[in-house]
Amino acid sequence: MTSVWSQAESNGRVYYYNTVTKATQWTKPEELMTPSERALANQPWKQHTSPEGRPYWYHGETKQTTWEMPEVYKNALAQSAQPPKPQMPAPQFVAGGANSFSSQPQQRDRDDYGDRIGQDRQIGYGQMDINGARGVTFDTQNDPNYATFEEGEAAFISLLRRQKVQPDWTWEQTMRATIKDPQYRALKDPKDRKAAFEKYAVEVRLQEKDRAKERLAKLRTDFGTMLRRHPEIKHYTRWKTARPMIEGETIFRSTNDDTERKQLFEEYIIELKKAHIEQEAVARKSAMDELVQILKGLDLEPYTRWAEADSMIRSDNKFQEDSKFLTLSKSDILTAFENHIKSLERTFNDERQREKNSKARRERQNRDRFLDLLSELRAAGKIKAGTKWMSIYPDIKDDARYTNMLGQRGSGSTPLDLFWDVVEEEERTIRIVRNDVYDVLEDKRYEVTPKTTIQEFLALMSTDRRTTSISEDTLSLIFARLQEKVVRKSEHDQHANERHQRRNIDALRSKIKHLSNPPITASSTWETIRPQIAHMEEFKALESDDLRRQAFEKVIRRLREKEDDHADRERSSHGGKRDRRNGHYDPRDHGREARHRTPELDIYEAERRKAMADRERVYSTKAGATGLSPPPIPVPRSRERDRHERLGSRGE
Repeated sequence: MTSVWSQAESNGRVYYYNTVTKATQWTKPEELMTPSERALANQPWKQHTSPEGRPYWYHGETKQTTWEMPEVYKNALAQSAQPPKPQMPAPQFVAGGANSFSSQPQQRDRDDYGDRIGQDRQIGYGQMDINGARGVTFDTQNDPNYATFEEGEAAFISLLRRQKVQPDWTWEQTMRATIKDPQYRALKDPKDRKAAFEKYAVEVRLQEKDRAKERLAKLRTDFGTMLRRHPEIKHYTRWKTARPMIEGETIFRSTNDDTERKQLFEEYIIELKKAHIEQEAVARKSAMDELVQILKGLDLEPYTRWAEADSMIRSDNKFQEDSKFLTLSKSDILTAFENHIKSLERTFNDERQREKNSKARRERQNRDRFLDLLSELRAAGKIKAGTKWMSIYPDIKDDARYTNMLGQRGSGSTPLDLFWDVVEEEERTIRIVRNDVYDVLEDKRYEVTPKTTIQEFLALMSTDRRTTSISEDTLSLIFARLQEKVVRKSEHDQHANERHQRRNIDALRSKIKHLSNPPITASSTWETIRPQIAHMEEFKALESDDLRRQAFEKVIRRLREKEDDHADRERSSHGGKRDRRNGHYDPRDHGREARHRTPELDIYEAERRKAMADRERVYSTKAGATGLSPPPIPVPRSRERDRHERLGSRGE
């Protein structure tokens, strides 16, 4: 029955192809396996070949390897042994005769070796040789039989050695030389014979390579000994110069390959160069060490320049007298100088760092002592919330703990910073009770005004249990800040009201200026104009008649100034032409011609500047809300109170 599997080859590796399912695989299908291969496939041991050509066995489950054939493997081979075939008359053929074919049906081989493998099988069983010529007659009944495949392979390789088969022979040459020997059929399968031949060729090549290496190693040793007997050969000697010196030596004639001699000579020269470089390195290191000692003896500073140091080094007596320094180049001397300067710089920097650390430690101790001084003043009640620096300065100006802090320029805090830290701690203590005071004021609906007295405030606080335990000094401080906040708020409201009135006056003045029926003139009076503007919203926006009259008078004053300017220009124009026509000119007329109306004081300049600042602040707030900067964090009411009071107390 024809198998659905076929054998193919890719890049020298055999794979198998299923003609029905179109599947490919590297492992040999069971249908194509021989009984021996099936028996071996069902046990865990697999045979492999080492790079040296030696067979070994590998256990797929335990990962164990061994050079000896395992018993399981031997039993599998024994069970797969074929029963002997019935004896049949062997076909005969004579080498060199005409072509003749066996009358037995010829079975087709299922692998891709094709006709070539078929011919090998025919030759193996005595039908015809590779050239189709008849040869000697073989009796297949006398074919050697071996119990294992390894024994048959060893017998076949022994045959190749006896016939002195060369590793560079082709398989066809090998068959012609060994086919008549009975041991040729120690392996039945032609593929196994060819594999054994390739294995034999690899082993022979490795052996030849090893022998060549041994010979070359011995020759290299002898050649090196010969060259060492010639001290005239230096590390810079060339082959054409050295060859006449050594061609009379026996070792020189031990090889006829001149390329090999030159290679061994060049290897010896490389050794001489390495030794020479090592000697120079030792001498250079010794000279560099001596130079370092010379540099240490010179009076050099971390900032000494190379030009100055070079003259000092070369004028040193030891440097001039010792010949070992001649091996040093100017670059070597410069390198030694740079290393020495770096060492001096490290020493200098280490000393500075120690001084810096000592200074920082001393300043930190001074700060700690000053903090102790502030703690004493705080315990004595001289530092409280809202205390100013000038109130404690007379008490500390002559204290050593304060004077030692003066002039410190380190990264630590100044005396004033430490003082404000202590005041801030007192402020945090007051904020707790201050919120209770604010809550009492809100619950009582009591409003602190500029006229409220401290006695009234203290009496109110004494009526609530939340504020009865607060000291009078603390309540007085909270009251002073509340009253200050109220005063600032009233001043701000007053300024806002005045600003609003000025804007209303300007609006009414604009309306009066643009009256058309009848238009206003410089001779108009308030009594004639008032009925015309009494119905306007701008007129009603002003609370008093004095403010309205003020707007009217400002318009009249501007109109009169315009008329005066016009009259002056007319008078100057006529008078100037007459005087110039008569040849007279008075320089004083120039002042009168250039006279202008008196500039009006801009009372809104400060308001405009403040409005511009408000717009910029609003813009920056909106920009933060759009993602250009983090949005403002909402501040609790209590924290907002703290911020305003803290700013107010420091502003004093």
